[in-house]
Amino acid sequence: MTEQIRIIDAKEHVNEEVKIGAWLTDKRSSGKITFLQLRDGSAYFQGVVSKADVPEEVFSLAKELRQESSMWITGVIHQDSRSHFGYEIEVRNIELVGDSHDYPISPKEHGIEFLLDHRHLWLRSKRQFAIQQIRNEMIRATFEFFNNEGFIKMDPPILTDSAPEGTTELFETDYFDKKAYLSQSGQLYAEAGAMAYGKVFTCGPVFRAEKSKTRRHLTEFWMIEPEMAFCHQEESLKIQERYVAYLVQSVLDNCAYPLHLLDRDPEVLKQYTKLPYPRITYKQAIKMLQDAGMDVKYGDDFGSPEETYLSDQFDQPVFVLNYPKTIKPFYMLTDPEDDQQYVCADMLAPEGYGEIIGGSERETDYDTLKNAIEHAGLDLDEYEWYLDLRKYGSVPHSGFGLGLERAITWVCKLDHLREAIPFPRMINRLKP
Repeated sequence: MTEQIRIIDAKEHVNEEVKIGAWLTDKRSSGKITFLQLRDGSAYFQGVVSKADVPEEVFSLAKELRQESSMWITGVIHQDSRSHFGYEIEVRNIELVGDSHDYPISPKEHGIEFLLDHRHLWLRSKRQFAIQQIRNEMIRATFEFFNNEGFIKMDPPILTDSAPEGTTELFETDYFDKKAYLSQSGQLYAEAGAMAYGKVFTCGPVFRAEKSKTRRHLTEFWMIEPEMAFCHQEESLKIQERYVAYLVQSVLDNCAYPLHLLDRDPEVLKQYTKLPYPRITYKQAIKMLQDAGMDVKYGDDFGSPEETYLSDQFDQPVFVLNYPKTIKPFYMLTDPEDDQQYVCADMLAPEGYGEIIGGSERETDYDTLKNAIEHAGLDLDEYEWYLDLRKYGSVPHSGFGLGLERAITWVCKLDHLREAIPFPRMINRLKP
């Protein structure tokens, strides 16, 4: 009986007859031979249909197949050194499963807005396949890294009644008889977890109610947020750089084929696995930007031009340390050497991809944190449980958050952030 396999397993079945369920992405004919470009969700390769080797009805069907038609392909696997995949199938039989008419995404170029409007179909393209393979590997490597480091995975709520990052960016919803919000971050809950279990991490969706149409912002994305008890900022920075280097190395080790499809140079990525990463202070960054002729001053937050310039000065991700209090959230620890700034850091990715990690040491003193909450204009009653963490055995603790989509965008060297999330919300299609 002919064995059913997936395309990715072709290398284990050279010169064997196999059966594969596949879709047609493209085809071309050359007289008595038809070349079928096939995909099955695991990889892409070519099927060769020779008129001399198949019944007439099979050859006719091959010539008539339309883009994205589904089929069972039976044939013999051969090595093919000319292809990027390295293998092809000599087709012996085709069984049409589902026909396809007027598929809207043709092999020609399409604009990003058109592709987003057809996201449910765009996922089938080689580029999207490669991105999702790398996304999957980075999530797998994330769990592996933190498990190896002794962290416990916890899942904070998505519906919350408080804001860790500021109330102006919250999606509000009705929660029975009170207001609730889509979570901006799982961090505050992770701090409670760290006080219980020592080291925890979260991985899940977060939301920002920003009407941004830039290439760098999403209203919904995924965050990985570790939190560590008995941990100062210096130790946290070392964990952050080890984690990012681990992600990049895992992609290099396990995603050679997707990287090839994206034309991403592995030699460039290898540079990002070298530790330690360089560090500069926020004050040093301001001076660098001013010396470059940029119109910035102390107290300004960095946008895309500033982050791009700073990252371009280094061959690796770079930490920017100790930002002013006026541009960071309330829960951070005051710098003992400068009470106008926090003990915090952002990691900027190379090649102009901006901040991929934000983190800090957390404030541990009850009264100081209470004053910070009030100063931020937040309701103390909603943060009573968070203040409790400072009443019952408070310890030094630190944490950070990595934005998964932006990290994927950098590793894959994508032009557009929205390529990195499977189903971005198409707000422009919603009507009031």
